[in-house]
Amino acid sequence: MPGYVALVLHAHLPYVRHPEHPRSLEERWFFEALWECYLPLLAVLDRLADDRVVAPLTLSVSPPLLAMLRDELLLGRFEDHLRRLTALAARVEARFAGSGFAEAAAFYRARLAGASSAWEALGGDVPGALVRHAEAGRIELITTAATHAYLPGLLPAPASIRAQLRLGRRAFAALTGAPEPAGLWLPECAYDPSLGADLAAAGVRFTVLDAHGLLLGAPPPAGASVPVLSPAGVACFGRDRDSAREVWSRDAGYPGHPVYREFYRDVGFDLPERDLDGEIGPDGARLMTGLKLHRVTGPGSDKAPYEPARAFAQARAHAAEFVARREAALASGSGAPAAPIQVAPYDAELFGHWWLEGPEFLEHALRRLAASERVVPITLGAYLERHPPREIVEPAASTWGEGGFGSFWTGPSAARLWRHAHHAERAVRGAVARCHGAGGLPGRALDQAIRELLLLQSSDWAFMMTTGEMVPYAEARVRAHAARARRLASLAEQALAAPADAAWLDAICTLDPFLSELTGPALRDAFDPWR
Repeated sequence: MPGYVALVLHAHLPYVRHPEHPRSLEERWFFEALWECYLPLLAVLDRLADDRVVAPLTLSVSPPLLAMLRDELLLGRFEDHLRRLTALAARVEARFAGSGFAEAAAFYRARLAGASSAWEALGGDVPGALVRHAEAGRIELITTAATHAYLPGLLPAPASIRAQLRLGRRAFAALTGAPEPAGLWLPECAYDPSLGADLAAAGVRFTVLDAHGLLLGAPPPAGASVPVLSPAGVACFGRDRDSAREVWSRDAGYPGHPVYREFYRDVGFDLPERDLDGEIGPDGARLMTGLKLHRVTGPGSDKAPYEPARAFAQARAHAAEFVARREAALASGSGAPAAPIQVAPYDAELFGHWWLEGPEFLEHALRRLAASERVVPITLGAYLERHPPREIVEPAASTWGEGGFGSFWTGPSAARLWRHAHHAERAVRGAVARCHGAGGLPGRALDQAIRELLLLQSSDWAFMMTTGEMVPYAEARVRAHAARARRLASLAEQALAAPADAAWLDAICTLDPFLSELTGPALRDAFDPWR
């Protein structure tokens, strides 16, 4: 019996929406991911469909990302961003005509033109396109917690864990029109044994953990090459370490190859301000434009011109090597179970943003997997239909990422945010208990308090604090959501609100319309352990 390979992509961005700023720097994260990652991913799926290549993958899409993909303000701003960047690319191409950078400059102009055409053909509806591919069986869509909260950090607040799980699934259904999915991506692959019952109660059938979460389970399983069943009845797949290292490793991973595009050299820093066509930050601050004309070359600061054709050929070669290694590993496992599976999960944003050639690698890996006689590409749900897990194992507390046990999200650099999260949670949970059936202005305040609490609980703020990137922004978001959640919870319990409070509520609902599709019981019942 052949072995299986499951490619799993997790698409997530923090919820970033700033109508108070005409050109928010943080909104650029979303714009960059759209044209560099999500549109190229859809193009890959379309080409595979046109060629009748059967190589399904599993794709997790977070509610914050789906909400942004449905936000008319952000989509309009993305179109403006694309127009400005296309104009800049034309200027860059003209500037470098006839030079060693001409090929790279022409590549970006053509790539942006293709993104504009693809966006127009989609009518701006990325979620709809994903659902169509899912309905055709080319991908399996799953989702994650409502705001990608680091769930073990909420263990002192079990009502919030239930709400994150239940509202994540409800939000996915509301924003896509698809049924609630069977699978759920645990944010940061973070598991604790106490989460099992809530996962099962929320309707989650399967999830993915890092391999050591399975291997350190009780009792220890035979290995991590097949999923185990938790005592609560949730199937847990283990991440394959080798496929992770081949793509993620800073030292040995594919994206570090010398011919690939260098991420950290950008025309936004290399060109004179007069040539940037207004693509600068406040007070003349330089910023990444996404137009990068150099290749990795080597570890030093001297970088050679980027050669797209050569780089894309290397991506295809790496795809062939990746599949060959999966075939060899599955064929050589001594004492392996009858239906081993290598689960290869990655952040979707790696493919196209951090690793420009990533979509090319992904497409050709899928083509080779489909043509292989030794392995079968499969989605996680389809694997479970064929091979239900037999071992009952309680996985160990674990995460992916540095350290493997959560210090990245709860360590010294991020510890201060949890105080705000737990204080706000108590205020909101109390208001939900006392004002569950509230309508009118108190009901609106209660619903918005829940939304602000969810946004406060996002794991993205801890990530930024620990990496040292965008720390002031993360701290500002934590303070803002915590203060709003507490004030809104108080407002929900007031029979009569002052005109100033009513005006403030209107402003906050406009500022943070996250999950406005869910109101009343659809939001509040998620906190109730009996519903």
